[in-house]
Amino acid sequence: MTAPELHIVVPAGGSGTRLWPLSRAGNPKFLHALTGTDRSLLQATFDRLAPLSSPENLFVVTGAAHAAGVARQLPDLPERNILVEPLARDSCAAIALAAAVIDKRSPGAVMASFAADHLITDGEEFAHTVSRAVDGARDGLLMTIGITPTRAETGYGYLHCSEPAQRSVIQKVLEFKEKPSKDVATRYVESGSYLWNASMFVWRTDVFLAELTARRPDVAKPILAIAAAWDTPEQEAVLAELWPSVPKVAVEYAVMEPAAADGLVATVPGDFGWSDIGDFETLGDLLGTDVGEGGRLFVTAGGKANVVVVDGDGVIVVPAHRLVATLGVNDLIIVDTDDAVLVCRRDRAQDIKRLTEILRERGDLDYI
Repeated sequence: MTAPELHIVVPAGGSGTRLWPLSRAGNPKFLHALTGTDRSLLQATFDRLAPLSSPENLFVVTGAAHAAGVARQLPDLPERNILVEPLARDSCAAIALAAAVIDKRSPGAVMASFAADHLITDGEEFAHTVSRAVDGARDGLLMTIGITPTRAETGYGYLHCSEPAQRSVIQKVLEFKEKPSKDVATRYVESGSYLWNASMFVWRTDVFLAELTARRPDVAKPILAIAAAWDTPEQEAVLAELWPSVPKVAVEYAVMEPAAADGLVATVPGDFGWSDIGDFETLGDLLGTDVGEGGRLFVTAGGKANVVVVDGDGVIVVPAHRLVATLGVNDLIIVDTDDAVLVCRRDRAQDIKRLTEILRERGDLDYI
């Protein structure tokens, strides 16, 4: 187990557009029970992280629309450790705010950041891997936890490693490449020299903030000013004034890619049953249930499903309260909610977010 002084941050933002219409801006996927149990993705994440640190060192960074839901689902989380963003500003701002607030309260602390919407099946191995990443962070490295790729996925980042992956072995990251093209991702996977970036980061707060200041002062300057006012009567006023000026950028682009090029990033390979619940294809593969001959699948988001699949193959159904029936169709995703129904070919699962963009352009904001 890691030391109790480890500070753990869970960025809980976004609306999960690839899981629309199940996931919405006001009720995003991390608040849903998509784990095969009655625990939400966020609750399952904290169940996994709680043994790694002390309760007062667990944090969530979330949006104003989600703060009440986070507090309701995590009643043991100290209220002062729910850091609320007035506006979405991508992962760099969220993680940097947490790092700066933690550094103010505990200068030079080791901090780990883990997404709120991932599944992990081997908690013991996960804890062991985190402990090795903490060792590297204490030595001043910007640490990641890498996952052995199983396919040429274009939605993930890739870590070019200095040596073949070995359990518990810290190794330098030669290149940090976010979301490559299909051809490039295929080449990476075939080479055997790359790991997936699972957005799991471990570092000393002072080291990360120094790198952020050097590489993206336009992000660092307002964040550090906001953190200086944190836990004071001026906190809300300074946050409201400066937060809109923080640029939108992912932490991978802002810090990790250039830092890796300078030899400052390292990784520990992780093999603990990691999955990113990013789309319905993944959800069906992980938690689907056979509903008849031909490998037909359905997924429920809670409660009992009423699904009939006839003469079809590879159908994923996410039902609400009504009967959902299919006849003679193959390889479809069907999502039924109280106010919207999605029908999509399985090979277009990654493109569902385009529908939310169209709805936004049309002004149909109640549906997103």
